[in-house]
Amino acid sequence: MPVYKAPLRDTRFLLNEVFDFPEHYRNLINGAEATPDMVDAILGECAKLCEEVIAPLYHSGDEEGCHLENGEVRTPKGFKEAYDAYVAGGWQGLSHPVEYGGQGLPMSLGALKQEMLGTANWPFSMYPGLSLGAMNTLMQHGTEEQKRTYLAPLTEGRWGGTMCLTEPQCGTDLGQVKTRAEPQADGSYAITGTKIFISSGEHDLTENIVHIVLARLPDAPRGTRGISLFIVPKFLPGGDGGLGPRNGVSCGALEKKMGIKASATCVMNFDEARGFLIGPANKGLECMFTFMNSARIGTAIQGVATAELAYQGALAYARERRSMRALSGTKEPEQVADSLMHHGDVRRMLLTQKAVAEGGRALVYLATQYADKMIQGLLSNDDAEYQRWDDKLGFLTPILKGCLTELGLESANLGMQVFGGHGYIREHGMEQIVRDARIATLYEGTTGIQALDLLGRKVLLMTQGKAVRDFTRVVAKFATGLLREEPAMRGRALTLLKLCAQWNLLTLRIALSARKERDLVGTASHDYLMFSGYVALAYAWALQEATARRRLRQGGSESGDFYKAKIATSDFYFARLLPRAKGHAAAMGKPVRSVMGLKAEHFAFE
Repeated sequence: MPVYKAPLRDTRFLLNEVFDFPEHYRNLINGAEATPDMVDAILGECAKLCEEVIAPLYHSGDEEGCHLENGEVRTPKGFKEAYDAYVAGGWQGLSHPVEYGGQGLPMSLGALKQEMLGTANWPFSMYPGLSLGAMNTLMQHGTEEQKRTYLAPLTEGRWGGTMCLTEPQCGTDLGQVKTRAEPQADGSYAITGTKIFISSGEHDLTENIVHIVLARLPDAPRGTRGISLFIVPKFLPGGDGGLGPRNGVSCGALEKKMGIKASATCVMNFDEARGFLIGPANKGLECMFTFMNSARIGTAIQGVATAELAYQGALAYARERRSMRALSGTKEPEQVADSLMHHGDVRRMLLTQKAVAEGGRALVYLATQYADKMIQGLLSNDDAEYQRWDDKLGFLTPILKGCLTELGLESANLGMQVFGGHGYIREHGMEQIVRDARIATLYEGTTGIQALDLLGRKVLLMTQGKAVRDFTRVVAKFATGLLREEPAMRGRALTLLKLCAQWNLLTLRIALSARKERDLVGTASHDYLMFSGYVALAYAWALQEATARRRLRQGGSESGDFYKAKIATSDFYFARLLPRAKGHAAAMGKPVRSVMGLKAEHFAFE
């Protein structure tokens, strides 16, 4: 059974040595309290909560699952007590405004917390995680009255939140939403319809649940232009800040799922439930993107969390399990056989997991700095600054969500493979990680949807390739510096410069070819996404290697082995994983007919 240990050394390396978060926080309006001592204390306390309270519930929660009893969902044993401990520590409001009961710290600290929480127990982390998306949506689009009513109990963790998009007849194509919103005399709306796949839709962890719901007004235009967004609480707010009467919203069923069984995934029925419009009428999808983008970054963190947990489990097993002798000669003559650590293929699997977890973590931390700067624009009422960093984060989001979840799932499967037959047995816990990881490539937009969002929307439609040019300019500037400052990394620097040029060239070729063959965007998008992810990870590993080399030269450190391990893992990434990008680059340029040429009726014959 994997025993979770927070990777604090790696976290501190990224925060303090690679990305210089102390300086980053000093330049933020809301960063004054995020001193190095404060951040270190937060990391330590969060690690303690996750390791001692939340991680032990991971396997038992999967075994028990959730139960629906008379319309009420019961979470697994221990979840309520763990959630109460989470709330008592003030963790839910870590990065939210003080005026609503939060601690007012930068958003990036909330992401650090979410990574530890999710690695310890992803199904548990989804309950407070969905609430964060509801809080962010209210913060950005709610009226002052709505903020006063809902944000304090959500920030304190007394209330939970959800997002209700999907319906039986539609998933990604939200233009097919049928849920109705009828205006009422008092300014509220009667919401009627059914939503499916609603994470945390019903549970016993909080006294109230605030649903953020997409629905149509009677006179709404057809398609996505006619969708509005509503707040629909389980219990209507009382006049004194407490609970009023029960609303017309109920859980009709719990989905029977492959994994994340301790997370309640619900069918939610709205029967003339009282709702309140949030944001402008018929602009609900635009407002909902605040929630969706929060969730997509959170799901990218799941890719990192999955790789980390699978790696910790596989590493412990590989050190203890003995099988055969190493090909290069006996390594442990006093033992009946050498440990798995001495076998090349096992090393390959472990290093893949390590490279994905640590490289992915670096990319997520980079993205959280973008998010902090985006919030800085909001707090300073600087629309241009907000838009600048929102665009940068928007470009990275589908890359992180799509690529990291795919590689996280690969890492989970590798962890199971290291265990051999034991990995297939439930008591060892590795197959649970695989089952839980599988959803990450599906919800909040499948990998294919992220690929279309990246290539079709963010790169071609919205920026005409500028998003790629801006990001590769940063990478190229770093690589040019390496040529001068790190002679040992000259090869890495040249590789990065070539990849930057190739990324821009591929983008241009697709843009020109897609004018004649529109289907090219769809047939090339997956390979484009994965190519982008591997290049971004190469940048992340080069950043870490350069820092490690610099620290080794400075000497006098107790972490020499840590830095040497960073350099070795970077070498593995560039030698063994980055070459995959070449295959994706070759595939995305192939003719559309190789995918679209077969007639639909000819896929199968009877």
